[in-house]
Amino acid sequence: MTTLLLVRHGRTKANSEGVLAGWTPGVFLDELGEEQARKMGERLSGLALAAVIASPLDRTQQTADAICELQPTTTARHTDKRIGECQYGDWTGKKISELTKDPMWQVVQAHPSAAVFPGANGESMATMQHRAVRAIREWNERLGENAIYAVVSHGDVIKAILADALGMHLDQFQRIQVDPCSISVIRYTATRPFVLRTNDSGADLSNLRAPAKKAGKKSKRGSSDAVIGGGAG
Repeated sequence: MTTLLLVRHGRTKANSEGVLAGWTPGVFLDELGEEQARKMGERLSGLALAAVIASPLDRTQQTADAICELQPTTTARHTDKRIGECQYGDWTGKKISELTKDPMWQVVQAHPSAAVFPGANGESMATMQHRAVRAIREWNERLGENAIYAVVSHGDVIKAILADALGMHLDQFQRIQVDPCSISVIRYTATRPFVLRTNDSGADLSNLRAPAKKAGKKSKRGSSDAVIGGGAG
């Protein structure tokens, strides 16, 4: 079935300085982030991606550019605001060290499903998850069951998509770690999603390619059944 590669953007100055960038325009990758994005492009160059879909923000667009540049064939490129960063409202642009003193911080940590960020543009984390998961389901349908595609997004958004795939309540999603320019992989089948990798920053990705079909044999790639005992990998 459809294989989704969730890629977090490379590091930015805001990341290294502990600033919550949110939807602030002009937040680009720093020198390390550019190198991370280049290496991500190299890692994905062995996979013929059906599409690369990026958040509208500068840092995700840069990372998507690096991926597309090294694809073996021309890859469809899209921008989807539904996988954009959570709208943090009045928290946007503030230091994390300052935000940890806000009473709202504990809600975000312990009960994110109840968290609504302050200010006119503030969004709830539940709304963020809903729009992001809906976008993924629609792209799965649009690209088809044999597609391997990449979505370049943000830490909280990727964690929310992973939580949905794992059947976790949003209140548990802070248990998931997603580092800059890491890959998390979900394979969607008719019965359930399978989370194949999370927060992967270096492993070989060649096993994600569709296996060659043997004459007269039906591929097991799209199977919705989990292997009892764990299988051979």
